[in-house]
Amino acid sequence: MYTILSLVILVLLFLAAAIRVLNEYERGVIFRLGRVIDVKGPGLIILIPVIDRMVKVDMRIITMDVPPQDVITRDNVSVKVNAVIYFRVMNANQAVIEVENFLYATSQLAQTTLRSVCGQVELDELLAEREKINAHIQEILDRSTDPWGIKVSTVEVKHIDLPQEMQRAMAKQAEAERERRAKVINAEGEFQAAQKLAEAGAVIAEQPIALQLRYLQTLVQVASENNSTTLFPIPIDLFRPFLDIYEKARKKE
Repeated sequence: MYTILSLVILVLLFLAAAIRVLNEYERGVIFRLGRVIDVKGPGLIILIPVIDRMVKVDMRIITMDVPPQDVITRDNVSVKVNAVIYFRVMNANQAVIEVENFLYATSQLAQTTLRSVCGQVELDELLAEREKINAHIQEILDRSTDPWGIKVSTVEVKHIDLPQEMQRAMAKQAEAERERRAKVINAEGEFQAAQKLAEAGAVIAEQPIALQLRYLQTLVQVASENNSTTLFPIPIDLFRPFLDIYEKARKKE
């Protein structure tokens, strides 16, 4: 009786040590006496107790946050930059054999690459050319992690923390730029208005009757307003005949 019970317990312990179940997104790197024999999964895996050892690797896309890094840009501005990277293991065998801890190694490589790339550009480029910087970091990381069987698909710079002094300076610069644009637009408007007035003056000079029409239109506009006092501008040309008569009379005398 005790012998059968002992055998049942031994069988159960053997099965518990020998049977492994891997999910659809997992792969198992099997070591037998220290040597890699195969990569198995998903599903039911049977190991030889004591002799075999399995290392599970997650094949899903991994999201890794890169901590804020102190960066000095090419124009000597100190900023803090953090990012997020998306990568996945493409070759479980290489991810286990080629590097001790691929998660830690990828994190450290991402931090150093982020500092290096951001330190090679000026602050304005860092703020305006994020897509270009993201692509450059992604290319470097993907090339460096390829021997580990890892594919870096996306890198995104999340936040750029500027010093308070730099934020105030940039606010002043933006305000000055807006004032400059407003003055330029105002000057362009004045220039265009002067051009139109010059063209209108040329037309009136060719057709003096146009001045009389403008005079009548002005009277209509003034009369339509509810004013207690109305001023009627009188063109000087109306007095021209009387002045000519006066000059002729003086010459005769």
